[in-house]
Amino acid sequence: MPGTSTAADYALFFDALRSAPTAPDAKAAADRLAREVAKAGPQCLEDNDILKTLHTFATNKKSGYERESAAIAFTSLANILGTPIAPLLLPSLPIIFDLYMDKGEVVRNAAAAAVKVILKLFPPESTRIVFDTLVSVLEAGKWRTKVAVLAAFKTFVAPARDAVAAELGTLLIKVENAMHDTKQEVSAAAIKSATQLCTTLANPDLAPHIPVLVKCMSNPDSVPACIKALSSTTFVAEVTAPALAVLVPLLLRALNDRSMEVQRRTVVVIDNLVKLVRDPKVAATYLSPLVEGVTKIATGAAFPEVRAFANTALNTLLKSGASANGPPPNHRDIAEETATALSTLTSQLPSDLLLSGAPRFPSLAKSLNFQASMVADLVAARSFNDSEAWRRCVGVYLTIWMEGDTATAFAETIRLHYHAMDKAKYAVSPASSDEGEVLCDTLFSLAYGALLLLSHTTLRLIRGRRYGILGTNGSGKSTLMRQLKEGKVENFPPQSQLRCVMVEHSLQGEDGSLSVLDFIAADPALVHVPRSQIRDQLLEVGFDDERQAEIVGGLSGGWKMKLELARAMLYKADLLLLDEPTNHLDKASVKWLEQYLISQKNITCLIVSHDSGFLDNITTDIIHYESKKLVYYPGNLSAFVVSHPEAKSYYTLAATSVKFSFPPPGSLMGVRSPTRAILKLSNCTFTYPGRSIPSLYNVSCALSLSSRVGVVGPNGAGKSTLIKLITGETIPQEGTVYKHPALRVGYVSQHATHHIERHLEKTPIGYIQWRFQDGHDRELFEKATRVLTPEEQRIFDTEWVGKDGSKRKLEMLLGRQKLKKSFQYEIKWRGLDHKFNTWVSREDLLAKGFAKPVQQFDDLEASREGAGARDTAAHLVRKHLEQIGLDGDIAQYNEISGLSGGQKIKLVIAACLWNNPQICVLDEPSNFLDREALGGLAVAIKDWAGAVVIISHNEEFVSALCPEIWNVNAGCMTHQGKAALVEDAFLDGKSPKGSGTNTPARSRLQTPSTSTAGTPIASGDEATPVVSPVVKKKKMTRNQLKAQEERRRLRKLRWLSEGGPKPEDTDDEMDP
Repeated sequence: MPGTSTAADYALFFDALRSAPTAPDAKAAADRLAREVAKAGPQCLEDNDILKTLHTFATNKKSGYERESAAIAFTSLANILGTPIAPLLLPSLPIIFDLYMDKGEVVRNAAAAAVKVILKLFPPESTRIVFDTLVSVLEAGKWRTKVAVLAAFKTFVAPARDAVAAELGTLLIKVENAMHDTKQEVSAAAIKSATQLCTTLANPDLAPHIPVLVKCMSNPDSVPACIKALSSTTFVAEVTAPALAVLVPLLLRALNDRSMEVQRRTVVVIDNLVKLVRDPKVAATYLSPLVEGVTKIATGAAFPEVRAFANTALNTLLKSGASANGPPPNHRDIAEETATALSTLTSQLPSDLLLSGAPRFPSLAKSLNFQASMVADLVAARSFNDSEAWRRCVGVYLTIWMEGDTATAFAETIRLHYHAMDKAKYAVSPASSDEGEVLCDTLFSLAYGALLLLSHTTLRLIRGRRYGILGTNGSGKSTLMRQLKEGKVENFPPQSQLRCVMVEHSLQGEDGSLSVLDFIAADPALVHVPRSQIRDQLLEVGFDDERQAEIVGGLSGGWKMKLELARAMLYKADLLLLDEPTNHLDKASVKWLEQYLISQKNITCLIVSHDSGFLDNITTDIIHYESKKLVYYPGNLSAFVVSHPEAKSYYTLAATSVKFSFPPPGSLMGVRSPTRAILKLSNCTFTYPGRSIPSLYNVSCALSLSSRVGVVGPNGAGKSTLIKLITGETIPQEGTVYKHPALRVGYVSQHATHHIERHLEKTPIGYIQWRFQDGHDRELFEKATRVLTPEEQRIFDTEWVGKDGSKRKLEMLLGRQKLKKSFQYEIKWRGLDHKFNTWVSREDLLAKGFAKPVQQFDDLEASREGAGARDTAAHLVRKHLEQIGLDGDIAQYNEISGLSGGQKIKLVIAACLWNNPQICVLDEPSNFLDREALGGLAVAIKDWAGAVVIISHNEEFVSALCPEIWNVNAGCMTHQGKAALVEDAFLDGKSPKGSGTNTPARSRLQTPSTSTAGTPIASGDEATPVVSPVVKKKKMTRNQLKAQEERRRLRKLRWLSEGGPKPEDTDDEMDP
């Protein structure tokens, strides 16, 4: 459309723009110019040198008015002509950005306004083209210009997130260079820009680490901390090119770090990153620079284990296609693709816009070239279904040369042309399935930092099916469940489409002070559910009205699980995630849960459970972890074992490939038979604070070294309370708990985190070293029974009257030694020097009321006898953990916070066995251990020479190990089976003949097999006298002979002065 204005008319417009005295006048002149261009057509920009004239104005160093007017004119052109003019204004951006360095603030403000308006014209698909222009400005500009460009990058983050992410590989390098600019303003702007740009990463696992990653770019000293954080991150999404663009520079720096620990973490993270990159072209492009650094560590690292990890990472890198000196990967030939697209666009133009087969106007040719570059990107991305994107990239720019509808039709013609070409190139074969409604069918990977769990596997779930997930401890079963719950598995449907609810084994982080009914009603997701419906649902799972009024915090583990199940049912879930649902349920509750789940025909279940009977009854399909893949098998657990006989360990405890080895128990003075009682509870009653009904009433029981006791009973009956009395964590209000003074009890509580919840930042080896570094168990003094109350502290004010009539007060116990069949303790007296210390018998101390201080000292001495003899060197602790089934590398390098439930329970078992206890108490050990690990634990318990007490709802596990059963119900305990003990607890001689009560209650054949090497004495036969080895008497030293002679002299003097029978010349060291 030829314009009517002449060159003279445009000269008048420019004169008005040049001579405008104020900014509003300049804007009015610029608007008139822009309206004239809109009327005449975009070709007048070239015909009348409008843009060239404005460039001259902008670069006129002598006139600030002209520079300001030029920026205002660009703003008016963008505002009035709109998006179609954007390709023609893009080459002017460098000149406008240069105005940011102008001395006049009004010029700078005008330039900022022009940049803001022009950049808004560009669609997301043009991000690559615009960034190329901005990067050139960043590299050549001065400091204010650089700050403006860095801010401009951020404006693309919100409208063009994916496009920005695709450019991070080349863009971040330029931004990082700006971080090290000598001008502080540029450096600060670069850090802010990089932080904003990195939020476009399509990897939600990296989002929390973005500030640290950006800090590493500007400050290399923070690399070790960042690598440590990455090694403890659960990666569930594919690692794409944008993520690698951010991570690879960091990893390159970490590979050059001098610390062996940083190098080890880095090569392990690299090994797993490569496995999470699906596109081999992306791997070859971004990971090749890492090959040289990994090779250097693999051949030159000081530590052999670091070299081994590096070799593994190097092999993975090379398999992925990365190479240090190979040919570069095939990149897109953007110039060739753009030329092809331009040819296609030109061939489809109407004839009135062509001249000799080429665009009629130079401005049209520039616009078509811009469009062709975006079309090339759309074709490369195979984005043919988004008609709106093609309209934005093609149609909108042609509206100033043709009618709007014609321009839209032109864009649609181009899209269909390329779509047809793509269909011809890629044939699609649709798949059909008659299995039922598919809830999800997604390809994903799952890793925990340095440990790849699943690699490029498929999660396919059908409505109404119940899937049992099988895999070894640490394979990632619970991690997969958590990531599904949190919606972090890529392509998994959101909660709005698929209602997914997870039922866990405890109510962690929730208000435990509410009643059961109020607790459910307070759930924000259930505010619409009437209380009557909540009450009915609670009744259905076993909560009567009385129990519904109880406080949630006072519920046992089993009732908490039932509460979680009731809440999940009220959620009306499509997908129910059950992580060990039977852990704390008694037999009746498990049966009820089976029936309920089977009755739900529209709910899909994913179940992780170590209860093989439950899985066998409930599952319709098995999902098995095999070589980092999810493999699906129709049928229940029995059918799965038929096809995989090696999986028999899911049924029997004996068929296990996992071997545990417990250290031998320490010896006990005076206990010469494994059937002598070493711990006794007599008529014990215990009531929790705030309750009127005792949790345990009049309970009596005893344990010997050969005891294998299973504690069974319904939920909330008092089983865990009984164990706390045995371990010393609570004290009874009535009755007595008496144990051997040198007895050590190892305890694994119902919730493994009870022991390690304050040490999650430590490694397993570091935790054991911390706990036993002083030669005794540091957790020993945290028991409630060993903390002195103010009343018990006042016992130390009790006066002792000596034989000479002097009065003294006890300050502390310093030592202990054997005295006949008991002990005597070295006493430090208050206010007196150590040379006045004396020895007092255990019986005298107990008679004076010093029972708790004596117990404290006995516990400390017992712990020292066990732990004091063990070296806490890292390699020895690692060996100990490996004997309990924990992988050595995980034990040495992974933090406790990242361990699975099974790995944590192994750590707690290992810690409780470190000081060679004589009694091991396991509260629900089957809750977190898989079948193979449970079988290994069973074998170790059978071979161990100490006493074992097990609380478990796993009937198979208890019946296989425990001939003696303590049945706890409603606070009362009954004995079943045969007890392996005699009642005279600490006698030194052999049993009187004919005494039925002192005879072992069962024969040796009925006693669980014990390890000869680990048993405190070799024979368990009570009637056989023990022959003590002959010990040669040591020759006394000169000082000992002098002391002996002095004692005899003083004894004789006292006899001469006091009379009486003449004393014997013995070697007794008691007071003369």
